[in-house]
Amino acid sequence: MLETAKTPEDLNHEDKARLVLDMFHRIIVHYALWFAEIKHQMGMEKALEILGNASKKSYAYQMKRLSRVLEFEMKDDLPAPLLEMPAESVHELMDSVALNWLANDGIWFQAVEFTSGMNDAKRCNDSCWAHFSPFEAWSIKKFLSLPENSGLEGLKRALNFRLYSRVNTQSIIDEKPDSFVFQMNECRVQSARKLKGLDDYPCKSGGMVEYTYFARAIDPAISTECIACPPDAHPDEWYCAWRFKINEQKFENSLYD
Repeated sequence: MLETAKTPEDLNHEDKARLVLDMFHRIIVHYALWFAEIKHQMGMEKALEILGNASKKSYAYQMKRLSRVLEFEMKDDLPAPLLEMPAESVHELMDSVALNWLANDGIWFQAVEFTSGMNDAKRCNDSCWAHFSPFEAWSIKKFLSLPENSGLEGLKRALNFRLYSRVNTQSIIDEKPDSFVFQMNECRVQSARKLKGLDDYPCKSGGMVEYTYFARAIDPAISTECIACPPDAHPDEWYCAWRFKINEQKFENSLYD
């Protein structure tokens, strides 16, 4: 029937379901393309401002329509079925969403690698992090209502709300009043490679972009130093470690605010 269908109404029930999912996929890509084009033409700061306004309106409109069609109640702008889930189930859902994000990242990497080679895959990966890290920082700041330039304490909180925090094991070690060390103790990607007898994936170039851009988006006064990250040698206790330090003059001034 799919081969002869002239309109969606000609499809069987299974193909109509597939079409619905494909339409959702188009919305996601179209949404991303709008953001990318605004960023290209107007810059990141303006793009994030417009994204904040557009996403709020878009969410309200889409959830109102979907709740009516799928017959679920909305409470305080949230789907009632989600609010009624047990805490353990919500935690499991958060983990599943984060794992889907990680799998999606790997799928894109391999899609480039298998068609154009490792160099192009790493180049695209590092460039993608240059866009995603500041966006994720902005998203977390918005969710937590973190103030602008929230310093090291703001960065500590934000690191605990990253997607990575749901799939990996991480820790924070305070060093001095103006610095702390962040360790990735268990990395799902690297642990999987270890089980297969493979060397660590050399992720340092991507990590330099990822952590530097994330910290800078939380507070421009924070600098990022890589202590070690594959292909660097590292102890068994962690795969990568990063030192975050805030500008000393800014830190001293904040003591008197």
